[in-house]
Amino acid sequence: MKEEKPVSGDPVSPKRKTAKKRPKRPVLPRQPMPEQAPRRRAQNFEEVPKGYSPETAMLEASRCLHCKKPLCMKGCPVEIDIPSFVGLIADGDFKAAAKSLKTQTALPAVCGRVCPQETQCEERCVLGKKHDPVAIGRLERFVADYVRVRGGEPPPDIAPPTGKRVAIIGSGPAGITVAGDLARWGHDVVMYEALHQPGGVLMYGIPEFRLPKEIVQYEIDALKRMGVELHTDYVIGKTENIEQLLNDGGFDSVFVGTGAGLPTFMGVPGENAIGVYSANEYLTRINLMKAYDFPRNPTSPPAARHVITVGGGNVAMDSARCALRLGSESTIVYRRAREQMPARAEEIHHAEEEGVVMNLLTNPVRVLTDGDNRVTAVECIRMELGEPDDSGRRRPVPVEGSNFVIDADTVVVAIGPSRRRSPASSREATSSRARRR
Repeated sequence: MKEEKPVSGDPVSPKRKTAKKRPKRPVLPRQPMPEQAPRRRAQNFEEVPKGYSPETAMLEASRCLHCKKPLCMKGCPVEIDIPSFVGLIADGDFKAAAKSLKTQTALPAVCGRVCPQETQCEERCVLGKKHDPVAIGRLERFVADYVRVRGGEPPPDIAPPTGKRVAIIGSGPAGITVAGDLARWGHDVVMYEALHQPGGVLMYGIPEFRLPKEIVQYEIDALKRMGVELHTDYVIGKTENIEQLLNDGGFDSVFVGTGAGLPTFMGVPGENAIGVYSANEYLTRINLMKAYDFPRNPTSPPAARHVITVGGGNVAMDSARCALRLGSESTIVYRRAREQMPARAEEIHHAEEEGVVMNLLTNPVRVLTDGDNRVTAVECIRMELGEPDDSGRRRPVPVEGSNFVIDADTVVVAIGPSRRRSPASSREATSSRARRR
């Protein structure tokens, strides 16, 4: 039998295989976020970025390609359905976008400000392969702020009571998240916080200009509205221990979310001098104890002419930028190059704009003091980059004979905290960390 040739209109016709190319739509540029001018913001603790307007948020959200396989979700540590809430913003349905977010994350207004989106969700954005990625973090911040300021955040769906009681030790990001989830599932939740204000590192660690305290308080209040009971100035282990909570307190389970608040120091001579602070103490004085509102709140460290901050992470940037706002000259000393700094690119950029001096490939070797053991200067040595270490970054190697001195009267050590241990193991861990640096 003679094989028939396909004719026009037949499903297998070659003419049907060639589809017309869709005209490429112009790619909108990433929408900038308005922010305070550097000279002005270096003198106040107001938030630096001002957030998107509804119109700008919709425009930015319209840049999303709505990929069939959204890689941005794979870049998110909790795999939030990013295309869903971004699409709702593009449609102008901000309340629905907020509800979508709140069912997946407890702290969208916080995460939209402080999460490193550029190395997580935005790094995987398909649009970012040829253009700037969608500003996912800024959109998350916008929609959370919109319902907080204008109202309309939908109440969470709470399951019927289970009769189970859970104690949460620590009211930082982990404690807030777990308490919210457990309350929604119908459990009776009680939180215990050692400090006088809840919020953990969100309150005492991150400065007002990066995370306004009213946002953290809003989330704490939301937990209370869900029925979560909160006790402050309550040190578990001193007032009660975990065994007593379980046996005498009537709790079925205990979640320990006390964070990594143990300071780490460098292990160099002179580090016990007056004027040397851990970043933890320095930022706690400024943020939680409102040292920036001196003299109404007399909790400020002594007025400093020149503050040196040691480290290259976000905490170092926070400390250095706070020092600037308290009227000091501010210098960051970091032993690697700029491209190895673990801080967010945005935070480094903001610090430099405001006037923080970056002294890179530099490492302190000694803190110099006067006769009263007060800081007068820091002796440093120049570094060069060698082979990569366990972190994948090139190892800093000292340059012999390159020692020099930087005058300073305050030193803030911001080289990373660790979890709290027993006193003996804490000393061992600090010594070990200093050797590894």
